[in-house]
Parts: sequence; C-alpha cells; structure tokens
Amino acid sequence: MALRIHEAWILLVVIPALVTPAAINHEDYPADEGDQTSSNDNLIFDDYRGKGCVDDSGFVYKLGERFFPGHSNCPCVCTEDGPVCDQPECPKIHPKCTKVEHNGCCPECKEVKNFCEYHGKNYKILEEFKPSPCEWCRCEPSNEVHCVVADCAVPECVNPVYEPEQCCPVCKNG
Repeated sequence: MALRIHEAWILLVVIPALVTPAAINHEDYPADEGDQTSSNDNLIFDDYRGKGCVDDSGFVYKLGERFFPGHSNCPCVCTEDGPVCDQPECPKIHPKCTKVEHNGCCPECKEVKNFCEYHGKNYKILEEFKPSPCEWCRCEPSNEVHCVVADCAVPECVNPVYEPEQCCPVCKNG
C-alpha cells in the first residue's frame, strides 16, 4: 500500500497542472507529524548511500559492519561507497575430490579419492589384480584401471581345449 501512495505522490508532483488543490482532500490521507514535513529525508524508501548498505533481502548494515550477502561465504564490509566484498582467487578443487566443504570463502577439498573401482570392486592405488584368467589389471594413480588382455598363440592342434582358470587353449591330444 505504501508503494501505491508513493507512486501517486510522484504522479501528483510530476503532473501538477492536471490536479487542482481543491481535488486533494488532506483528511483522506492522515499522516504522522514526521510525514507532514516536506524534507526529502523522510521518504518512504530511504536512500542509504553513505549511511549504510542494504543486502538482497533488504537488511540494512551500518558503516564498517561485516556481513555475508546472499548465499555467499565471502564476507563484505559496508563502506560509504557501498559494500566492498572479498573476491579471492580460490584454488581449483582436485578432480578426485569426493568431499568438499564450504565453510570459508573458498571451497575446500576434505577427501580425495585414493582407489579405483572396477566391476563393483575397489582396488588400492598401484594394486594389481586379475579379473579373469586372460586379464591383468592395475589401479593407476589417476584412479583409472588399465588392463592387458593375454594374446594367445594359435594352437598347433586340431581340437584345442580350454581348461578352467587358464586363458589360452591347450592341445590335449598332441
């Protein structure tokens, strides 16, 4: 409601020739003693420049007061020229970071992934393992698994046989 009265007041000030003094009935708009002055210091929406700072939600801070605007974790200080905020150049988060905390101005990595995952199992860095008889794998420091598959020689028999837990076929009948 205050905004509409304020807009109407501006309209009346901007277009004085369209409204005569007889058309305005001051009894229709009761005002406090403070509102009856013609000074610009008592506007409905005060101008805080040089007196304080206003954040996004409309909260007013005094000169010299420290505050955190919006969803930022970086502090600002209210000055006569407006808020002056810390804008540090934050270090990049490690790509293997699995736990990030946002307690300070810059996010911090609290836990780095130090294992590899392969077919639902976890392996330590530099651990070697055989997921199948023909594969040999290793968990690399990059958290990636690199595998080598055995290259079997062509059997010299007609009916080679695959034995359990062996990669390459063997000739049973010579």
